[in-house]
Amino acid sequence: MTRLRCAILDDYLNVTPKLADWSKIADRVDVTVFNQPFASPEAAAGALKDFEIILAMRERTPFPRTLFAALPKLKLLITSGMRNASIDSEAAKDHGVVFCGTQWNRDPTAALTMGLILELTRSIGRENARMHAGEPLQKFIGLEIEGRTLGVVGLGKLGAKVAGLAKAFGMNVIAWSPNLTPERCKEVGVGYATKEELFATADIITVHVVLSQRSRGLVGREDLARMKPTSYLVNTARGPIVDEAALLDILQRNKIAGAAIDVFSVEPLPVDHPFRKLDNLVLTPHLGYVTEEGFRAHYGQMVEGIGAWLNGEPVRRLA
Repeated sequence: MTRLRCAILDDYLNVTPKLADWSKIADRVDVTVFNQPFASPEAAAGALKDFEIILAMRERTPFPRTLFAALPKLKLLITSGMRNASIDSEAAKDHGVVFCGTQWNRDPTAALTMGLILELTRSIGRENARMHAGEPLQKFIGLEIEGRTLGVVGLGKLGAKVAGLAKAFGMNVIAWSPNLTPERCKEVGVGYATKEELFATADIITVHVVLSQRSRGLVGREDLARMKPTSYLVNTARGPIVDEAALLDILQRNKIAGAAIDVFSVEPLPVDHPFRKLDNLVLTPHLGYVTEEGFRAHYGQMVEGIGAWLNGEPVRRLA
């Protein structure tokens, strides 16, 4: 029996060997782990050309049509999650690649969002760094979020979860998105606002919409200009939803109090990106979905998915 080759992509933390039982497929599949991002699409094509199976973690490695064309041996592609905007599903179908996903009913991004809000308002990480550096006294005065207004852009499953956490902290919550209705807001127990009202009145604005052609640039220069000089922006959704050039400009000119960003148009964020030089910007390297529990679920289902495909019965097909 011919053995197949499986590539696990972008395991930055080198955790995949211990987070799933790969022995279940070891008699038929040889697994190779890639711990670093590919330097270019050409580098990805060169490294992956001999693999029949590829496992992708979220959008870390894009799969446009050109990459599918460069991988003639590829037969099975499994992504974490049941949607991946960086994979061309039509191209997968056209090249005869079975494209599958994994499911995870919890979303730790909501808790990370609240953590970023607390960092912006209480400077926990910055004061921790100063303490370890030997500084004797505090530098930052905190702000209480109780009684302040959180503006939620997108009130789907994740946005509603964040709204619930914010209310537990005593915040007032309002929401807006292109398709949001007052009825949905009432169902979640938050106030309905127009886009203009939300950006003009909220003390903290957090983004929770899915990236699509419609939502790309949804938070633009005019929206950011409406924000109060004392307000903050948090984005744990996807980088292109917010106009990054406009956000950089408004932060450089100190027109808002600050921002916290977990997602970027280009990931990993380039080391020379001007975001890295701003002291009113909290940066994290796309941590929203990165938890042990989540990874165990995704990689465990990937092993299951490979086994099902080998038996001619692929599960959780996306294309």
